[in-house]
Amino acid sequence: MSYHNPFTPPRKSATFDDHTLAEIRRAAATGIYDIRGAGTKRKVPHFDDLLFLGASISRYPLEGYREKCDTTVTLGTRFARKPITLKTPITIAGMSFGALSGNAKEALGRGATIAGTSTTTGDGGMTDEERGHSQTLVYQYLPSRYGMNPKDLRRADAIEVVVGQGAKPGGGGMLLGQKISDRVANMRNLPKGIDQRSACRHPDWTGPDDLEIKILELREITDWEKPIYIKVGGARPYYDTALAVKAGADVVVLDGMQGGTAATQDVFIENVGMPTLACIRPAVQALQDLGMHRKVQLIVSGGIRSGADVAKALALGADAVAIGTAALVALGDNDPKWEDEYQKLGTTAGAYDDWHEGKDPAGITTQDPELAARLDPVAAGRRLANYLKVMTLEAQTIARACGKNHLHNLEPEDLVALTMEAAAMAQVPLAGTNWFPGKGSF
Repeated sequence: MSYHNPFTPPRKSATFDDHTLAEIRRAAATGIYDIRGAGTKRKVPHFDDLLFLGASISRYPLEGYREKCDTTVTLGTRFARKPITLKTPITIAGMSFGALSGNAKEALGRGATIAGTSTTTGDGGMTDEERGHSQTLVYQYLPSRYGMNPKDLRRADAIEVVVGQGAKPGGGGMLLGQKISDRVANMRNLPKGIDQRSACRHPDWTGPDDLEIKILELREITDWEKPIYIKVGGARPYYDTALAVKAGADVVVLDGMQGGTAATQDVFIENVGMPTLACIRPAVQALQDLGMHRKVQLIVSGGIRSGADVAKALALGADAVAIGTAALVALGDNDPKWEDEYQKLGTTAGAYDDWHEGKDPAGITTQDPELAARLDPVAAGRRLANYLKVMTLEAQTIARACGKNHLHNLEPEDLVALTMEAAAMAQVPLAGTNWFPGKGSF
């Protein structure tokens, strides 16, 4: 005889929650894995788990906006004949024409230029609109080689060799057929309307010694002018950073698992890689062990949302950050004003599940001409510039409160952690103590 307590409601399993059950049923019905865009949705330790220790008696703060707090950063000082100097350490991450509409790419260039920072091409090549509206443009050199040509390498201000991405370290990306328009197909030398999957590794090298040769090739092509970045997904940041430096990189770009993607397997996004917070200190340690910290610049990306996040990344040792998802939101993506249309797609504003389908009602992650026309690149560029300005001011405000006259003067000593996990990952003391897990060892 069974008995159910009428005073206790039925309990659902924490392991087999509603989402997990729905995924099992979907997989059983379709026989295919789930593909989506954006980044991880699981909660992992992040910058919210850190706090700054502002100045009081033992530290001397800077006064308001009357005392200067510099925000400039110069990237590529190691070997490049023409390093790039930015007014703010907040850059725009690589997002391809194909994943994004032409208007969105133009808006990113416009906004970055107004703010005095750089934007990045992403997979699929360089568009004239993007180059024409970007004062400082970084050209991504990816395993796919889509759209790659020596002319565009020379037209760029820096080159970013992409080894991995935070949302999918060790895996290639996807661009579904509905986003491969005539223009995208022509730029990538692909058939129109056919699903495309990017390679997970470069076809002409397999290790750091080959990477060194590739970097030298790129330097020869560009007459040693352009800074060479190496981008890695957050998986083994100490060794990847050390090997990138050994291979001759000017800049290392480190992308944590909160970084987004145009499309890949959901199981990859949620279960491969490490949180951004866990990646920074090992990478900085590698640079310090090689005597290269601040000589080879470190750009951190993956879930950067505010000036506080920027300041925390810099305090942990980064030289700059890159934003992707946040930049698209600033342009107008996932705006609640399009909620009715998101509902028709089976999603909701803020879920970011629609990026790979090419039906974005905001006109950003689409190649549909009618949808893309909804985005005014001039107005969207201004919104992005405003957002970058606010983030920079927020970071300055925190730095001044800590008594720093440059954002790069922020340091781990200015931080404490709220959780044991964050204390261990960031290697800063648990709040109210002078201890973090593993202190005294790396």
